[in-house]
Amino acid sequence: MKILFLVYHGFSEYSGITKKIRYQVKGLKENGYDVRLCYYDFAENGHRCRYVDGKLIKDYGTGNWAAFRQRLDYQCVYDYCIREGIQLVYARSFMNANPWLIHFFKKLHKAGIHAVTEIPTYPYDQEFNKSTKWDVLLGFWIDKCFRRRLYKYMDAMVTFSDAQEIFGQRTINISNGVDFDSIPLYHCQQPMANGQLHLIGVAELHSWHGFDRVMAGIGEYYSHQPSAISHQPSVFFHVVGGVYPYRMKVDYTPVIEKYHLQDKIIFHGAMFGKELDEVFNQCQFAIGSLGRHRSGITVIKTLKNREYATRGIPFIYSETDSDFDNQPYVLKAPADESPIDIQQIIDFLNHFDMKPEEIRRSVEPLQWKFQMKKVVDDVFTPQ
Repeated sequence: MKILFLVYHGFSEYSGITKKIRYQVKGLKENGYDVRLCYYDFAENGHRCRYVDGKLIKDYGTGNWAAFRQRLDYQCVYDYCIREGIQLVYARSFMNANPWLIHFFKKLHKAGIHAVTEIPTYPYDQEFNKSTKWDVLLGFWIDKCFRRRLYKYMDAMVTFSDAQEIFGQRTINISNGVDFDSIPLYHCQQPMANGQLHLIGVAELHSWHGFDRVMAGIGEYYSHQPSAISHQPSVFFHVVGGVYPYRMKVDYTPVIEKYHLQDKIIFHGAMFGKELDEVFNQCQFAIGSLGRHRSGITVIKTLKNREYATRGIPFIYSETDSDFDNQPYVLKAPADESPIDIQQIIDFLNHFDMKPEEIRRSVEPLQWKFQMKKVVDDVFTPQ
């Protein structure tokens, strides 16, 4: 079977989205499918181009007109699908529904080519507000106007939520997956018995990650135990990932300054590979999303939870995730604005004895090759 994995943007080595897409493509290939990756990016000469597996299929040129054309010209992708005998187009939503994209998928439908669109986060409307940049907000409103018309030409919507219907189309419910080959097993080099608790949170930071709740929790932990603190672990929070200056100024700096946590919160910036592994191995506990309620989401299967479990490190989060809610290596935080209870984490770890390899084994069914096969099987099984 020939599958075109369609992405509406380019890639970055530091991006978790880039890694996820590559793991999904790998997962499809592990099932024996012939998979081609189509994406949009800039060439070395500055031209805006569309590629399939690194081979140019359309050069849009430079300037404003080229930027406009790449958003509405999908004829090159359609021609490629017909020429190469593509049987399924797996598209990843970029919240970019518009009349030209509708026309493209309508033509695919008429040609008998199956199509699904993955919605990475659902619902997503609450993520946009008056503070959103005007150009992003404009794109969102265009998407909102046309998304139901677009998705009627899909076989289904792929979602990591429990939703049974999205924008009038049926869903295929899968979990965010993991790639065992790319995530090494965690090896704790500094047990809490040494008198220090090191927490790690990995994310390209947004408000829904709720890391400010952890910082406030550390502040409360110190302020409520001034006399007994020598008998308790010193607590540090390692934040790995990009932080927008606005987010730092509004969400994190006020909390750090309020509780005088300058030496307790360590911002490492974006990291990957051995450098990231070394930070993980310094820590004993990981931080998942703690603010999904801020964007109106209660049920979601985040990639981060699965990556933590694949490494074999215990972690905390606040949303509903049926793959992990009852796992013994997980702590659930309330989905509210309360500071995270650091003492609860300490007590949990004092009685925790699961080995990293045991945690890792629990997520074997969540590997991408199994999750992506669910999509293909569903599409090609008579409804």
